[in-house]
Amino acid sequence: MGALRFVAIAAAVSAAAAFWWWSDQMDRERERQHAMQYNGLPNLSVTAGPHASRPRFQPLPAPPPVSEAKRALGERLFFEPRLSADNSISCASCHELARGGADHRRVPVGVGGALGNVNAPTVFNAALAIAQFWDGRASTLEEQAAGPVHNPVEMASNWPQVLAKLGQDASYIDAFAQVYPGQAMTGERIVDAIATYERSLLTESRFDRFLRGESAALGTLEQEGYQRFQDFGCASCHQGALLGGNMFQRFGVMADYFAGKAVNPADLGRFNVTGREEDRHVFKVPSLRNVAVTPPYFHDGSADTLDEAIVLMGRYQLGRELEPADVAALRAFLGALTGEWQGREFQ
Repeated sequence: MGALRFVAIAAAVSAAAAFWWWSDQMDRERERQHAMQYNGLPNLSVTAGPHASRPRFQPLPAPPPVSEAKRALGERLFFEPRLSADNSISCASCHELARGGADHRRVPVGVGGALGNVNAPTVFNAALAIAQFWDGRASTLEEQAAGPVHNPVEMASNWPQVLAKLGQDASYIDAFAQVYPGQAMTGERIVDAIATYERSLLTESRFDRFLRGESAALGTLEQEGYQRFQDFGCASCHQGALLGGNMFQRFGVMADYFAGKAVNPADLGRFNVTGREEDRHVFKVPSLRNVAVTPPYFHDGSADTLDEAIVLMGRYQLGRELEPADVAALRAFLGALTGEWQGREFQ
């Protein structure tokens, strides 16, 4: 009788654990679908394995059709320093479009020289990501665009202050009246315009041409790197149209990246959002598009060069010590992900 009771209890515990795992996966899938829906973009997730519903990699989609007037207003606001408390910082201060959409600093510098706590990722192609920020705390571009305005170490401002300044500019009053007829200028409409502009910031690369069938778009070493990228397992996380950006993953799957390091709150990653222990040191997997032109790397900006980042990814995410030839091939492939902006490839 006791043995039967034990078996019954064990079966119940096993079933409960399985249900918990399934529920957790469904919660995460709902989060992902919610993010894609409210970014106004197609679902670009990928199911790996023999039963994959779509290829592991896809070319970038075309930008969504938008009002040109709204896009132009959003572009102007993206470069507008009056969004910050002292009129010194704009979105473009940390996301320099001519330099790949990043600032090439370990952490960004805000109003009064204040330092941020994580590396600023590129704004290019961000519209296609599952969520925004390294910890995924913003589900839409609009939500992300509002964050820096209020962050004391970034723009250190607020909507009443911003609206008071922009409301004195007749050209902004006219532009908002054209884009939002009969509606007042508000913080919500400011970020709506900025997000509309950001959705246009897609950068096609030679890899897109390769995926569309132009085999000569990648050189021999780049194609060798592409093969290694898949064989080594890099594509388990870096997949889809962005080669990343569509899932969350622990930093240190095969070894503890944070061992022996002084851990700060930013290192906790998605744990700061969900409070779930399994999300400690979990981050949004970054897109690898334009990675060759947007150093330094990782959430903490601790890898100064692409070679260093490749070696550390091999060690901590794949459990593999990469040979110099592997690093060279992977570097070549990642360089093929560098896109074009305004008719020129980033340098």
